[in-house]
Amino acid sequence: MYNAFWDHLKEQLLSTPPNFTCALELLREVKENRLKNEIEEALDMDLLKQEAEHGALDVPHLSNYILNLMTLLCAPVRDEAVKKLESIKDPVQLLRGIFHVLGLMKMDMVNYTIQSLRPYLQEHSTQYERAKFQELLDKQPNLLDHTTKWLTKAAEDLITPYLSSPDLLSSSSSMACSFPNGEANDSDLPSPTMVLYQGYLNLLLWDPENEEFPETLLMDRIRLQEMGSHLHQLTILASVLVVARSFSGKVLFSSPEFVDKLKCITKALTEEFNSRPEDAMLSVSEQVSQEIHHGLKDMGLTALSSENTTSLMGQLQNITKKENCVRSIIDQQIRLFLKCCLVRGMQHSLLHFPGSLILIEGELVELGWKFFNLMRHNQQVFSPYYAEILKNIIPPAQARETEVKPSW
Repeated sequence: MYNAFWDHLKEQLLSTPPNFTCALELLREVKENRLKNEIEEALDMDLLKQEAEHGALDVPHLSNYILNLMTLLCAPVRDEAVKKLESIKDPVQLLRGIFHVLGLMKMDMVNYTIQSLRPYLQEHSTQYERAKFQELLDKQPNLLDHTTKWLTKAAEDLITPYLSSPDLLSSSSSMACSFPNGEANDSDLPSPTMVLYQGYLNLLLWDPENEEFPETLLMDRIRLQEMGSHLHQLTILASVLVVARSFSGKVLFSSPEFVDKLKCITKALTEEFNSRPEDAMLSVSEQVSQEIHHGLKDMGLTALSSENTTSLMGQLQNITKKENCVRSIIDQQIRLFLKCCLVRGMQHSLLHFPGSLILIEGELVELGWKFFNLMRHNQQVFSPYYAEILKNIIPPAQARETEVKPSW
């Protein structure tokens, strides 16, 4: 890491035109070291102790000196906080305020340091993980067997629909983010990159009983299981909201407070959905129908008839079935969004966020970022291994590319 920094500085200074970013950072550190010496001279603890013993300690002078230093060293965002300290006359309150702001300044420096080191840490992490995995692979030549099986299954998931219906690739919305213009022709087969992304998506639906988890993702298995569980929860939540909105109308759902209340109720009541789905959705249907009834009444709107209430509760309870139409569509749309996050990148996906999922936008975007960042790092580390495996799964002559290339 130490050598990498100085090599990077050398590259910056030798570039055309020269890049002085790192050089300026070093000069700043030199300045801070000079200030450190000045501070140690001004705050000589032995001298201050002697002054205190003789009743000659000038507390206001020391306080002003510290505040001036803080003004000099703090980030611009803390200038106002330091300025407010200057108006405090009570010495105890002043010291309390000084230590509070110093704590904030310390966190500012920590965050700045992390941000500055992040590129080096990421590069080092990628190289380190790959080197360690290669050491294991040298000792266990069959270490990639499960990874090969996982990618083969992902390729079959994409190729099988193509073989059964060649027009599917160009007509299916599920492939819309696979190609630059949402188009494909009959000569197109899934690229290695698209197969890898399909494999990543399959991990969110992984059977916990299946021990043949890809070796290249074993370290991330728990996090992926948590994401898969979160995806399932969002599918149920969005399905409930869509059904509820269809009965209550846009006026009631235009209230963020009402929507947030329904979300909280649904999340709380579906915590045990996996173990007791029928009981959970029965409770959801009863509570949601009551909230809609009270919400419409409070807004002076026509309340649901007994017939509509019964229908609403029935449709909500029907969400327990995996083949439920609303649930199936929501599940497909969520997975399509996550796929687009991988294919197009997060920024593009956020700009084209699907309107049908707008009621869970905050929750889904959070999941999207976690999934994107985890899979991006995995692809950066293991892409050489994936490319070699996929050469044997998708012949280069048939594939649109021969390398596993990140799209971000």
